Amino acid sequence: MTPEQIIITDVGPRDGLQNQPKVLRLEQRIALIEALSAAGLPQIEAGSFVSPKAVPAMAGTDQVFGSLQSTGFKTSTIALIPNMKGYQLARGAGVKTVTMVLYASDGMAQKNVAMSMAEAEEVTLEILRLAKQDGIEVIATIAVAFECPFDGPTDPAVVETIAAKFLAAGADQLVLADTIGAAHPQQVRELTAALVANHGAERLGCHFHDTRAMGLANVYAAVESGIRRFDSSIAGLGGCPFAPGASGNVATDDIVMMLQQMGFETGVDLDKLMQASDLAQVLTGTAPGGRSKAWLQGYLAKQAS
Repeated sequence: MTPEQIIITDVGPRDGLQNQPKVLRLEQRIALIEALSAAGLPQIEAGSFVSPKAVPAMAGTDQVFGSLQSTGFKTSTIALIPNMKGYQLARGAGVKTVTMVLYASDGMAQKNVAMSMAEAEEVTLEILRLAKQDGIEVIATIAVAFECPFDGPTDPAVVETIAAKFLAAGADQLVLADTIGAAHPQQVRELTAALVANHGAERLGCHFHDTRAMGLANVYAAVESGIRRFDSSIAGLGGCPFAPGASGNVATDDIVMMLQQMGFETGVDLDKLMQASDLAQVLTGTAPGGRSKAWLQGYLAKQAS
């Protein structure tokens, strides 16, 4: 029997680096992306086309994509875009997959992009129309899908309405983001089960942060509901500069270990993933590493001996 596949997108080079005190050089960002590719990650969020004044760590993302393209980089790469200008910049850089952020609260929409929820939705719908013509895939990510740092707990009905609207509009993927790591497994199970029942699991994904040490538990709850796409960040890097209290994403190190032990196929080589995790820690000086890292290193050393 062939193991069931789960697709992991490592968002470390974007979500992971955007809130770090140390701004990496372009060659360092590229080295991290290449290490993740060597480990077998099928998708990597390589950067974002945002204002370099607002997010200095993402300056030069066009050069990152240009360098990868010039070397024949094969792994699927994604760019986050905040608005139409970001889409135009990404398209000009030859990006083939973009992530557009929707909002389940007005408070987060205003703080993140100075738009209302409705305005962000209109921009995303227009980008979807253009992307279909341009042959670019669009991932629609719903920020603060469980709780907002400004507006409080999110009504699941709001998330379900947004998800239905954008799946019907042709989004290639729809991702639920627990932006500040406030979700708990029962919430996750209920919301993801409802969405899977209504839309199927093929285009649905989840993006969890580990603020309250429930990142892996929430991944497990979503897996139980049928979700087979997850974002994670190498060595637990992460945090949103516009969302107070947001800490690192659930670590790729941990999610790969758990899923592989559960019998799922991820395509990721744990030895090489540990090398990428080490690199993230060296480059940033702040990456915590996955919770399982010490155990994983000992386990892999035993396997090699």
